[in-house]
Amino acid sequence: MKRRLGLGARIAITVVLTTVGASAALAVAVYTTQSASARDRFVTSATLGFRSDVQQAVEHRAPCRAAVPDCTVDAAAEYMGGRLGLTWALVDLRQEAPGPRERGFVPVQGNTGWRDGQLPVDRVEQARAAGGEPVTYDYTGPDGSFFVVTGLIAPGIVLAEFYNTAGLDREIGNLRTQLAVLTVVVALTAAAIALLAVRQIQRPVRAAAVAARRLGAGALDTRLPVHGRDELAELAGSFNLMAQRLGESIDELRRKDAQQRRFVADVAHDLRTPLASLAVLTDSLDSPDHPDRARSVELLGTQVRRLGALVEDLLEISRIDAGVAEFRPEPIDLAELVRDAIGMVSTGEEVALTATGDTTVEGDARRVHTIVRNLLSNAEHHGAPPVGVTIDGTDPHLVTVTVVDHGPGVPAHLAPVVFDRFVRGDRARSYTAGSGLGLSIAQENAIMHGGRITVRDVEGAGAAFTLTLPRASTPARRVPG
Repeated sequence: MKRRLGLGARIAITVVLTTVGASAALAVAVYTTQSASARDRFVTSATLGFRSDVQQAVEHRAPCRAAVPDCTVDAAAEYMGGRLGLTWALVDLRQEAPGPRERGFVPVQGNTGWRDGQLPVDRVEQARAAGGEPVTYDYTGPDGSFFVVTGLIAPGIVLAEFYNTAGLDREIGNLRTQLAVLTVVVALTAAAIALLAVRQIQRPVRAAAVAARRLGAGALDTRLPVHGRDELAELAGSFNLMAQRLGESIDELRRKDAQQRRFVADVAHDLRTPLASLAVLTDSLDSPDHPDRARSVELLGTQVRRLGALVEDLLEISRIDAGVAEFRPEPIDLAELVRDAIGMVSTGEEVALTATGDTTVEGDARRVHTIVRNLLSNAEHHGAPPVGVTIDGTDPHLVTVTVVDHGPGVPAHLAPVVFDRFVRGDRARSYTAGSGLGLSIAQENAIMHGGRITVRDVEGAGAAFTLTLPRASTPARRVPG
């Protein structure tokens, strides 16, 4: 299996290649520009020097007598001989030399060393045809490389000046060497910087990897330090948020697991009592002469109804937990719904109802009826009369329904868990008809509407349970489990 490079190696290679590539491209551009500029300066200087020499040679031959045939050549040669350090040659084209000229002309005067190929025929003929304009070309021989400038100084007489390019070549070579050294230095510097950058990047990445392993091993309190506002800081922040949510989720699962175990135990306990009673009552009914036969039948019916209510509440809780509970919103008049619930729950004690403002909401009427009915039943059986219901519809967005009794209130230790399943106070234990699920079901139904039930103690009275519903209910999505 092919082994892939690590993150640090890939970063270092990328930085080095990018830097070296950019440096090399810059070096090539600088070399091309500077070498061309140096050669242009050299050519310009040579051409200007040649033009000056041509002018001086023409002026130097002015005193010559026309009767002397070689006066022009001799006068130009005399002037050029005084140009120290310059290689030059004079070609006389006034008389055709015998033999072919494939290899070039032979100068009549000069200090060129008389090398073949120094004065090619085509260049000399081109200089003669160009009149006074210089013709240039490059020549390389045993004695070095030269930039040659040729031109006509008189009819049939061509002057050629040879400028040694050794200095120019050294200058360009030095430039090339300097740029190569600079590129190498930049590459080494880039490699060092890349290694430092890799270390800076790898440190938080490795810390994140270690933290991830610790988190996977169960250390849910693992967090990464957040420094700055760069991508690594964002990564650390995201990791911390993930760890926090994971911890909260696991805590929630543990709480749910504990609740589930308690729920199963409470269900078993609540089912065992009516089932034991049913077994005893069934045994007593086997005897036709039992003196309390009628009472046993009555108790049997009570226990069956209690068992049926418990099973129905358990089914409702299971549907809510599974997220399959039906929700059918429709317009509801809460004042009318509360009056109906009072009529179903009240066993003789009058319940005072007060309504203000607009009492209409949109929701599932059956579920809202269940909420109000459970709150009234809780106030009647676990509180004390008189019981009062207040509907406040003055808020344009919310409607509240408050049920107040005059009992002892909710004990402080029960207030945080009063809506949990199978939670009962001391007074509730004597009420055998309840399942211990009423307030829990009521709260779940309120949450399903986007609302909430809260409880508080009222001074001079008992407990006050307040249902808050939005005007337009959007069913809350519940995650099964």
